[in-house]
Amino acid sequence: MGDGLRRLVFQPPRPLSPFHFLLYTRFVTDSGVKRPRPQKVSSSPRVSPTLRRRAAGILAELTALYPDARTELVYSSPFELLVATVLSAQATDVSVNAATPALFAAYPDALALSRAAPEDVEPYIRSIGLYRGKARNLVALAGLLQERHGGEVPNDFAAVVALPGAGRKTANVVLSNAYGYPAIAVDTHVGRLARRLGLSSEQNPDKVELDLQRLFPQERWVFLHHALILHGRRVCVARTPLCSACVLAALCPKIGVDRQA
Repeated sequence: MGDGLRRLVFQPPRPLSPFHFLLYTRFVTDSGVKRPRPQKVSSSPRVSPTLRRRAAGILAELTALYPDARTELVYSSPFELLVATVLSAQATDVSVNAATPALFAAYPDALALSRAAPEDVEPYIRSIGLYRGKARNLVALAGLLQERHGGEVPNDFAAVVALPGAGRKTANVVLSNAYGYPAIAVDTHVGRLARRLGLSSEQNPDKVELDLQRLFPQERWVFLHHALILHGRRVCVARTPLCSACVLAALCPKIGVDRQA
């Protein structure tokens, strides 16, 4: 990320347990950032000491391996991050980063994009999967930003989720990176590694998110999201994970992985 790219940082008032964080998220913080409405979870989820020790070891190894883990999407504003995140669904960050410079030059803000027709946007993102549907969503998204939020990306979880092409993962990515609130966005890499490492047995991303929140300190959630993605792309890949070269090998039960890997 270049020095000219903006990073907006919010620090929570103090570390909270996952349960109290979920309660805390109902309110607006001093920074004005509204947190996502919490999912219903047990106030005393049972986590075995063995699993908690494994999680701590995993976090320590990932911290040593990826000390500066952050999103690989290139952006210079919350609007650009939102657009890039919507485009990244079922696509690589590399393909998104290749397409967005020309897209952002043509449509630098929500107003400009809201005035476009989807077929005008399509040529800029044709190299990205599902580009026709994404073009429609981006134009509609920009229109709602103009109509409801003065052209700015809202720092409110429910408002971001309501945008076309967005969802819980997109909202977590945008609000954690643009406004700095703690979140663990669960994409295909995070979900896959959580299951392989025995941190969650869930297939539903929302449930995986809750399992990870229970295991890791709130102040490390954003880092964990980025580190798991990097590790999933570089080492713990989907089909043939590089287990023999993995720093987590001693901590990993290799659930769902060929033991010869």
